[in-house]
Amino acid sequence: MPNSRSARKNVRQNTSRRARNRWRFDRIREGVAEFRATVQGGDFDKAATQLRGLFKVMDQIASTNTIHKNTASRYKSRLSIVLNKAKAAKTKAA
Repeated sequence: MPNSRSARKNVRQNTSRRARNRWRFDRIREGVAEFRATVQGGDFDKAATQLRGLFKVMDQIASTNTIHKNTASRYKSRLSIVLNKAKAAKTKAA
């Protein structure tokens, strides 16, 4: 239990910051899950649109230092690979 006035304030700040960061992480996780479900469903046009939106969200979150910019870049790269492989597999099968 914090004893000083500044320690009590730090607890309040940490609580609100943690909630804000968790909300940001959840936006990324939900977006990735929706994107992967769309790719599994085979709707590549919709998946490409979702991917562009997800890129924007990741860049915004990286700009607030909730995640590192290289982490956002790595996620973006891996998700692009997922979409491109799925498109290639569909083209090859057809």
